[in-house]
Amino acid sequence: MAAAADRTLPDIIAPGLDVLFVGINPGLWSAATGWHFARPGNRFWPALHRGGFTPRQLHPSEQDELPGHGLGITNMVARASARDDELTAAELLAGAEILTDKVRRYRPRWVAVVGVTAYRIGFARPKAGFGPQPEPLRGALLWVLPNPSGLNAHFTPATLGAAFAELHAATGR
Repeated sequence: MAAAADRTLPDIIAPGLDVLFVGINPGLWSAATGWHFARPGNRFWPALHRGGFTPRQLHPSEQDELPGHGLGITNMVARASARDDELTAAELLAGAEILTDKVRRYRPRWVAVVGVTAYRIGFARPKAGFGPQPEPLRGALLWVLPNPSGLNAHFTPATLGAAFAELHAATGR
């Protein structure tokens, strides 16, 4: 696992997606496997399914199926780390700029950041909350979801699924 530190993962992205999900940064497990949200206990994939985005729960190894569902994944910060608190504010600010360029280039309808603290820091919105955001990002509607990490004990699998379902309903998919 330690050898995976600072590795990067390729984006799962295509032009015109319905929703581009934005993780904070890859964890070491994800960097070691090459799959986004791969650590056992991460609740992204179950929440994606419970929220109505996929007809069944996908395994992280099936991430390349996402564009067929109109979905994609990228990260605010590309480099892997053991914990997201290892990232600096400067990295999150730079990551927000890179994300803005990706959104301009690929033009997803929605951008969903999974992690309110990363969003607050990266986009200099210290009071931002969960749900829809008032300002678009390069024409894409913007939504903030809870971090699906198993370390985020404030949200249960059921409440995460409900948060993803709210976004799903808002997209009109």
